Amino acid sequence: MSHPVLAADIGGTSSRLALIGLDGRPTDIRIHRNDSFPTIEAMIETDLSARAEAGRRVRGAVLAVAGPADDEQVRLTNRDWAFTKAGLRERFGWSRLAVLNDFEALAHGVQVVAPADLVAVGGGKALPGAPVLVCGPGTGFGVAGLIRGGDGHPVVITGEGGRARLGATNATEARLLAHLVRIFGPVVVEHALSGSGLALIHQVFTGDKLAPELVIAAALAGERDAVETCHIFLRLFGRIAGDLALIFNARGGVFLAGGVAAGLAPLMAHSPFREAFEEHPPHEARLVGTTVHVVTSTEPTPGLLGAGQVAARLAALLD
Repeated sequence: MSHPVLAADIGGTSSRLALIGLDGRPTDIRIHRNDSFPTIEAMIETDLSARAEAGRRVRGAVLAVAGPADDEQVRLTNRDWAFTKAGLRERFGWSRLAVLNDFEALAHGVQVVAPADLVAVGGGKALPGAPVLVCGPGTGFGVAGLIRGGDGHPVVITGEGGRARLGATNATEARLLAHLVRIFGPVVVEHALSGSGLALIHQVFTGDKLAPELVIAAALAGERDAVETCHIFLRLFGRIAGDLALIFNARGGVFLAGGVAAGLAPLMAHSPFREAFEEHPPHEARLVGTTVHVVTSTEPTPGLLGAGQVAARLAALLD
């Protein structure tokens, strides 16, 4: 490639940057701690400088960011970084720039994730060409749908599904919801289905304050209260994923993405997740036939893979 494209998966804590050619595969992946840089521009500048001649040949970029990306000004949700698209293009001399929401990038990325990096939850059979759903808890709860456009290229639909109102379907969920109402007022999905939500569920039912990764670790070690916390979380997760699968008609498959989902993957087979996913009368049969997979890949991340798929199309225009 005479002009490789820079692809980046930019999270709240760290960023992964790589060069992309016509095949869309990330090469020379470099990981940066965001705390080391005052701005996103400084981080990109340091990365390109370290790539020497290859960095100087970059004429375009695809950035997947943890935040809304559809306006000219982009601000990360959980880091004090903001930029304008025109400002980045001018500063780095890029003729082409695409900025994606992180779940938009994930939806592109799940198409090329290796089978070894997918953990099936239940059965079903994906229908080729049918809509695909990607969702998952992290700092919030991300949602994206993928459909095939008229030209055969994938089209990703994003939204704020994590801000949909959350209800209760049994006594345990009603008890949790009552606590959440006292804390938040109107309760939305990501108040419960997020990393902080997992920690809060554990606190509500046990009285213990534990970081979400410690709750998951305790559950994996067989600690009873932590297992119960994760089962409450996974039942909610299954129900909301089932709701979204019906909304998107996701007969092409459901992919559960993000670090929280990957951490919980070993617990899902013996949890209420799949039962809650399918329990949507009168459409149980449709959901029984819908495949669900947890995305566990870490290097490259699904977000970086997705940015790479978009970057490949830019590379074809630049070369």
